[in-house]
Amino acid sequence: MIFCLYTDYGALNSKPVFEAFAQSIINAGHTVIYNEPYRVMDHYNNYDVAVIWSVLWNGRMSKNRQVWEINRNNNKPVIVLEVGGIKRGTTWKVGLNGINRDAYFGDSYNDDSRKRFLRLVEKPWRKDGKYILICGQHDKSLQWQNMPRMSNWFLKTYDEIRKHTDRHIVFRPHPRCRLEHIERGLRYVERQEPQRVTNTYDDFDMGFDDVWATISYSSNPGIHSIIEGVPAFVSTHSLAYPVGNDIDFLHNIEQPVMPDRTQWLNDYAWTEYTIEEITQGLPLKRLTNNL
Repeated sequence: MIFCLYTDYGALNSKPVFEAFAQSIINAGHTVIYNEPYRVMDHYNNYDVAVIWSVLWNGRMSKNRQVWEINRNNNKPVIVLEVGGIKRGTTWKVGLNGINRDAYFGDSYNDDSRKRFLRLVEKPWRKDGKYILICGQHDKSLQWQNMPRMSNWFLKTYDEIRKHTDRHIVFRPHPRCRLEHIERGLRYVERQEPQRVTNTYDDFDMGFDDVWATISYSSNPGIHSIIEGVPAFVSTHSLAYPVGNDIDFLHNIEQPVMPDRTQWLNDYAWTEYTIEEITQGLPLKRLTNNL
């Protein structure tokens, strides 16, 4: 197979991940080409699989949208490389035809070997907490497709929560979609500003102290919340959905479900890889049968 890597449209931290994935393709006996121009790509005879960085159609990655749409509209596979959430800056997502729960990461029902390797441990479910944490997302991402403006989503979510609980609310915006001052005038609402972790490219702190439940449409905070033992209300697009609460059922905010997370965490561990593992071909092997 021929893989076209769109390195020109990757984030600044994408280079070593692209290089590792390219090496795994070559090691497997396939061919790598780079940045096929649109005028050639339209004829659709030059490669079998596109490889892009992220589904955030913004900044350096904005041109990936056309790559994505041309390929998916023609039923051609697209592998998406992305910043990971397990060990941000160390592990990287490698999914087929999307990210999060919309992507294919390989077979499910895995054993716990990789979970133990990554030292992932689900904490006991929390039975108390003062706050409800609402996490915003970047509204220029494919993850937010067909959704309202982020500000409208937050205000609607706030209104729905207030019908069912008086718990205090903490709003945590996405670092690049800040919704400045939107919490002003709302009852029992405060803002949690994401703080960049020192000496990292784009890592931000994340804590769940005294949080009763988290609301996160499809991004990493929902997953981290579940691992930390804090129930999360998420959409069907979230990787946390199998062990979370449906975000359309906020009337259950005071009685969230707390299911067993053992198998879910075993499988989640197989969505991200280190640079060395990508080079060795671990993610490529798991995706090959579906290419």
